[in-house]
Amino acid sequence: MIVTVTLNAALDTTYRLDALSVGGTNRVASVAQRAGGKGVNTARVLAARGRSVLVTGLAGGPAGQALRDDLDAAGLPHRLTPVRGATRRTVAVVEEGGEVTGLWEPGPEISAAEWHRFAEHDFPSALAQAEVVVVSGSLPPGVPVDAYALLLSRAAQLGVPAVLDADGEALLAGLAGRPALVKPNAEEARRATGAADPATAADRLRELGAATAVVTAGAAGLYGSAEGLRWHTPAPCRIRGNPTGAGDAATAALAIALADGLPWPEAAADAAALAAAAVAAPLAGDFDPALYRELLRS
Repeated sequence: MIVTVTLNAALDTTYRLDALSVGGTNRVASVAQRAGGKGVNTARVLAARGRSVLVTGLAGGPAGQALRDDLDAAGLPHRLTPVRGATRRTVAVVEEGGEVTGLWEPGPEISAAEWHRFAEHDFPSALAQAEVVVVSGSLPPGVPVDAYALLLSRAAQLGVPAVLDADGEALLAGLAGRPALVKPNAEEARRATGAADPATAADRLRELGAATAVVTAGAAGLYGSAEGLRWHTPAPCRIRGNPTGAGDAATAALAIALADGLPWPEAAADAAALAAAAVAAPLAGDFDPALYRELLRS
């Protein structure tokens, strides 16, 4: 089983329209709403790949209940710690030409008692049968900046390898927990390391504590660094669609590789194909299975 952690889960709304008129009235062609957040998106992809998953994290308020209901409807097992604050909502406006505008709420204020319950009880108990744990996304207000380092150390004590996918201070502090794999995108890696070159950034992420680092760079592909190994996996093709969730699909592929002990260059090729197939799907957390199989054969 692969456990995902989403401390700042969200109820995602996706609006599709021909073109966004800033400052004007926009008529929406279609609306979709579902449970979201990076770890939730990753869990959806993992489940679609036939993996047993468990979604963990924090959720509260009406949006938190709607999030739980959607996970139930999708058949995704979850163990979300209840909090008093309301789970955030996000809005992605997807234009016909492929442009995406995102509006992300900050998330609920988490009390010290709520964080302690998750970190010291709910999280360790969720890892009882875990092969890999994926810790990803932003931190809601009230959660300490070194939260991911603490969770990674708990996982290490239980012998569970961890994947870290975060940004900013949460990423830098999380590296102190020495994840088996860190997977930021190129901009997140640049902010963390100061290196504009994704390959150099991957090397520096390892110096900061990760055993293996993979940096996703959109159409430029994936750059990886492991002990005695560096590699670049080009993107299989340029896909027009919704890039929201493509990185989470890549994380899912890499988590599978970590669980199965696959060679990293092979895993990166799988991650590149899965990320491209995710861009072709209308909603974050989905991917186009036919395109994925085609890209793997090419």
